[in-house]
Amino acid sequence: QVQLVESGGGLVQAGGSLRLSCAASGRTFSRYAMGWFRQAPGKERECVATIRWSGGTTYYADSVKGRFTISRDNAKNTVYLQMNSLKPEDTAVYYCAADQTYYGSSRLGYDYWGQGTQVTVSS
Repeated sequence: QVQLVESGGGLVQAGGSLRLSCAASGRTFSRYAMGWFRQAPGKERECVATIRWSGGTTYYADSVKGRFTISRDNAKNTVYLQMNSLKPEDTAVYYCAADQTYYGSSRLGYDYWGQGTQVTVSS
């Protein structure tokens, strides 16, 4: 079992940056693959980025490649999403997810979810 708590969301102008954090409870955080997903109003939840257990393998959605960076600090039980060059279309609720056996981009593969943090990018 793992509990996830996101933070770092807020309102930012287009072109700005934010860093999201996801703090995980539990002593086996390093055994979980982690993902960041987002959901805009009226849209399905989509994968933004994922990172495997060791942090050596990452995945990014095409829409965020070159702008977002996912990383993890297993000693702090925390995964991060650095978001640069933000665009209005990045506006969404961002969710952190974790799973012990799945590390892909489908939201259906993740068993554990945080409550989400709102990111709003103004034009």
